[in-house]
Amino acid sequence: MEFSIFGPYNLISIIRLKMKKSILLLIALLTFFPMRAQKGDFTYKFYGFVRGDLFYNSRANMAPIDGNFYLYPLGKSPDANGKDLNATPNGSFYTFTSRLGLDVTGPNVGKARTAAKIETDFGGFSGSHTMLRLRQAYVSLDWGRSDLLVGVTWHPLFGAVVPDVLNLSTGAPYQPFNRSPQLRFRQKLGKAQLSAALVWQLQYLSNGPMGMSEDYIKNSCVPEGFLGVDVVPSGPWLWGAGVHVISLKPRTSSTLEGETYRVNERMTTFSCEAHLKYQGKNFTFAAKSFWASALDQVAMLGGYGVSSIDPATGEQGYTPFRQSTSWVNLTYGSKWKAAFFLGYTKNLGTDSPLVSADKVYGMGLDIDQLVTVNVNLSYNLPHWQFGFEYCPATALYGTNDLATGRVGQTYAVTNHRILGLMMYYF
Repeated sequence: MEFSIFGPYNLISIIRLKMKKSILLLIALLTFFPMRAQKGDFTYKFYGFVRGDLFYNSRANMAPIDGNFYLYPLGKSPDANGKDLNATPNGSFYTFTSRLGLDVTGPNVGKARTAAKIETDFGGFSGSHTMLRLRQAYVSLDWGRSDLLVGVTWHPLFGAVVPDVLNLSTGAPYQPFNRSPQLRFRQKLGKAQLSAALVWQLQYLSNGPMGMSEDYIKNSCVPEGFLGVDVVPSGPWLWGAGVHVISLKPRTSSTLEGETYRVNERMTTFSCEAHLKYQGKNFTFAAKSFWASALDQVAMLGGYGVSSIDPATGEQGYTPFRQSTSWVNLTYGSKWKAAFFLGYTKNLGTDSPLVSADKVYGMGLDIDQLVTVNVNLSYNLPHWQFGFEYCPATALYGTNDLATGRVGQTYAVTNHRILGLMMYYF
């Protein structure tokens, strides 16, 4: 047999040799770095879970991650005979939201305790759920009464008060759901804790003329801003509030009658929220309410539309949609835990008239009202959770009035979602 470096036998030998080298290198890294870490007073803690979701829906829904991240039922889509294409049931079973994380503590920097976190799973927003994605990755400095975090973690609007439901979306689109790069500083003052954060976008993106894109905030050069306060007055109570500001540049150029012009467009708006929680021995009550504006990047209904167009250059002005959104959540029990969740959102329209119903960007802007009920029962053991959840949701769809942005001529669609859950924690 003639020898060739591209021959099958020699290729296999090369692959085997490279695999052996890679394995030896990995063993060396795993052996060397823990030794260096111990000398530097580092500690490591692995955590995570294996999760399986079995679900059924009575109709098509807005539900990313192959239906696991359930938000709301889609409106009617008539075929040539007038039959609704979205009135089709669906369901599946997935385990790709299983999670693995690592918490690290290290030597102090001055008087500050240092820590880091990196967390991953397979449940990204892309079409592939067989590759790892980044959930959280940050470092923090803690001085006791104050702390600084730098990296990717939960958006500050996610907050300290979160509903207890089994569905992966954790109460969205009523509860913000978003993890983003940020600089966050917190300061304790008596029984209150003040928070301030600057937030950029990574996986959870605002919508606009080019669809969902990071460019709107990147070109803006102004990160999202958040100021908030949490107060623990006494015992089991916690309450707080926050204000959020976002400033986007939807476009940097426009094309009009075959000519391209540089434009300076910007859409700036703010939102505010208030939250409350009571945590007893076996009973929990939690609630949160928003006056929301252009918060589609945190998986809530909202966005903005075009309010004006310069006839000379095509430069556009923008107006945000306003949403009133609230949720309440009650849970009772520990080993056997029952929970009830109710979410409601109402489209309040825009600040200025819209140019066209087609020039709007966001999520659920043709929904006037959305209401979701969630009841679930779970059986909880050390390291185990088994649960069953029933979640009916009704959306009132219609058309946007250009003068107000509100939705009229509505009709209702309802989805019934049933979920079975199994989780093993470690």
